[in-house]
Amino acid sequence: MIRGVRRILLVTGLVILAACASARVKEQRTTQGPMAEDLWMTSVILANGREPSFDERRHWTNQLELKISQYLHQHPEVANSLDVSTFRFVRQVSVGQTKEQVLILLGSPMAATTDKAEMEKLARAYWPAVKGTDASEAWLYPAGWRLYFKDTTVVDITQYLVP
Repeated sequence: MIRGVRRILLVTGLVILAACASARVKEQRTTQGPMAEDLWMTSVILANGREPSFDERRHWTNQLELKISQYLHQHPEVANSLDVSTFRFVRQVSVGQTKEQVLILLGSPMAATTDKAEMEKLARAYWPAVKGTDASEAWLYPAGWRLYFKDTTVVDITQYLVP
């Protein structure tokens, strides 16, 4: 009987520890950033309090595909690059993409800064690495995404999200 109670207490304690560990702050530095559809869904939910309808999703997908096709038609050098699939098919921001590509995929940022002190706050523990890329601008997007640019190119991506 006492052994059974001890096991139950042990299992309960482990479950509580696991729950506490999963509620940690999510912080990462990555070369692959947010996907266009994920951020669009987040913005629709935040704005409307609901997920987008089938028609809204279809309209958004068609508009995004049109913008991507027009961009690739105007920039044939990008259309033939090795990493075009991340932009065109996966629709995900990644290091090496241009500001124009990011704007097509994610739209305008919630905020942007060129202030080094503010960028240091945004990058948090990753600032030494981000600083090493000579980033001169940071864009902020929902879900804690921060994109860092050197001139017009994405040079680093971080995410800081409190659950």
